[in-house]
Amino acid sequence: MTVIQITPDGYLVLSGDAPEQGRKYALEDIATGTTAQNNAFHALVQEFFRSGCHSYTCASWQELKDFIKRDIGVGYDKYFVATPDGAKKTSTSEEAVALLKSYGITDIKKYCFGNLKSWSEYTKKERKKTMDLLISTMIQAGVNTKKFHEILDGMEGK
Repeated sequence: MTVIQITPDGYLVLSGDAPEQGRKYALEDIATGTTAQNNAFHALVQEFFRSGCHSYTCASWQELKDFIKRDIGVGYDKYFVATPDGAKKTSTSEEAVALLKSYGITDIKKYCFGNLKSWSEYTKKERKKTMDLLISTMIQAGVNTKKFHEILDGMEGK
């Protein structure tokens, strides 16, 4: 893989081969998640779903992905709270609970709804951590399919 840094005078090749003149390239910011990470994550989730080794009650791999993001991923990035004064948004569950309690509301689950952080908003570090935990979870759950090992082998080469 070639890593370049864009400069005011053009670019610097930090590792790998220089881009060839006249060819077209798709650039990805190295600080954010890559297309390869995205493809590998979704392939892992789909294989986990197909394997049937997960313990979640879900009808699709997309539903399983939400459980994974909630349980081993970043989780919720914001909370919506229903108050007598209308809906309010908070950044943390603690803020949501405090807001509801300020209205005398104790049935938190009935009036507070979390918004799962979108996979596209995960940082590269968050993606790596989530994928490492997902792989560990899949191994512990007994996933041992040919496709699972193909995905892992493909990830080792990157």
